[in-house]
Amino acid sequence: MDLFELEAFVTVVREGSFSKAAKALYRTQPAVSQIVQRLEEEVGHPLFDRSSRRGVLTDAGRVLLVHAERLLNLKDQALAAVDDVKHLRSGQLIIATNELTCLYLLPLLHEFRRRHPAVRLSIRRALASRIPGEVRDYGADLGVVTYRDQLAFVVPRGHRFTRRKEVTIRDLGGEAFVAHHVSSPYRAKVLETFQKRRVTLQMPIEMPSIDAIKRFVAAGHGVALLPGIAVESEVARGDLVRVRVPELTFERPVRLVWRKAGALSHAAAAFLQVAETSAPKLRGPYTFVRD
Repeated sequence: MDLFELEAFVTVVREGSFSKAAKALYRTQPAVSQIVQRLEEEVGHPLFDRSSRRGVLTDAGRVLLVHAERLLNLKDQALAAVDDVKHLRSGQLIIATNELTCLYLLPLLHEFRRRHPAVRLSIRRALASRIPGEVRDYGADLGVVTYRDQLAFVVPRGHRFTRRKEVTIRDLGGEAFVAHHVSSPYRAKVLETFQKRRVTLQMPIEMPSIDAIKRFVAAGHGVALLPGIAVESEVARGDLVRVRVPELTFERPVRLVWRKAGALSHAAAAFLQVAETSAPKLRGPYTFVRD
């Protein structure tokens, strides 16, 4: 049996006759009668008492009616749920990002939530090198793989560089840098720049997170090169001092990636629209690029 057969059966019951049900279904009366007859053959029992002209149900008909109404209600609920997702009245958006790029998403997430508060957001942390795979394998709808920002060279209060407006890479050769324990394209670019200047970059300390690095440097245990957005609060409070290093100005655009095969979810498409319209207005030296 299919849902249309059940719908025809329920309509006959509700309308009280085959002729009225035929009008409600935009079918002929013989067609509706054949549908119900076919359903009776599948069930193996008559559904209506043919001796009555009022469409009285048999015991089998009364049992089937209960389940048929449930199935039709479930169909209506399913269609309504799909419509809610389509119009962003529900749904979920999963974005894979790393520790830093999540900071760049915050203004966009705020705007997305303002426009579509019913969509549930899930931001999942992943290594930058694994984010494309997460998206490809349906672990996330979107991924953020690179970012654009100027590196900030930060030192603790009282450091000798705080009295200078800017320093060179050669000045940094004697400093103990606190580094992130995870390699990144940014780190490789810094190492390459130091090598070209023939200056040794000393990194005797590695930390598991950017927050740990900031706290360690603020306590006077070294210096660090961190993305500017990650140290804005500490610099504003005076916990860290940012010193300009002209040779370490690297910029890359934020890139949102998604699967080439298959359609974007409605929520993912809506987020891309938010990114394209909102990113140019955001404060900070970065943009979002569809790739």
